[in-house]
Amino acid sequence: MSRVLVTGSTDGLGRAAADALLSDGHDVVAHARNEERAMALDTLAARGARIVVGDLTDRDAVRRITDELNAAEPLDAVIHNAGVWSGRPVMPVNVAAPYLLTALLRGPRRHVYLSSGSHFGGHPSLSGVDWRGATAGSYADSKLFVTALACAVARLRPGVPSNAVDPGWVPTRMGGPSAPDDLELGHRTQEWLATSDEPEALTTGGYWYHRQRQQPHRAVHDEAFQDRLLRALAEETGTAL
Repeated sequence: MSRVLVTGSTDGLGRAAADALLSDGHDVVAHARNEERAMALDTLAARGARIVVGDLTDRDAVRRITDELNAAEPLDAVIHNAGVWSGRPVMPVNVAAPYLLTALLRGPRRHVYLSSGSHFGGHPSLSGVDWRGATAGSYADSKLFVTALACAVARLRPGVPSNAVDPGWVPTRMGGPSAPDDLELGHRTQEWLATSDEPEALTTGGYWYHRQRQQPHRAVHDEAFQDRLLRALAEETGTAL
């Protein structure tokens, strides 16, 4: 049994992952943005899930979540699922929050970051990026950045498997009802990477789609770009990885 934090688990892929992990006998920490959204997690809580609440656009809230989790039983894995498609929260939620959680949480032995095929349209430039979300951010850029973050963590923490997953374009609230990919397949890879002892699941630095390792944007494995990204996030948050 593993203890797994799933961010953004009130609906969509996060909810599906949390539900499946509970059904498989794992210990789940589910996350909601606010108390109102947390009401959607009552059925998971009734099955034993622990609930943490905090708005990932608010860095103080992210730090409070990490303090709360660090004071509890250690996590085995984190599925960095929370994400937004458009608007001002894009960079704070899709990049800054998973960076801070990675830097501040003690003990997780695995990290799984939600990427997207959209990352191929991202630009590997950090010039003018608004990490605080005063202006709308680029979803494609954010997914390129978080995929590079996953591979940077794999490089800097060789004993901690760190991978990125493209779940496909699935019919969630974000993806819309006409999305063509399979919702069930969309959450299984991250669960497998977070909990399985199969040799492939214990590899690191991968970009995965439906349990198949794929070749990401060439910037993802560019160590110079990774280092620039980490420096920018460290300076912006005041927290080094």
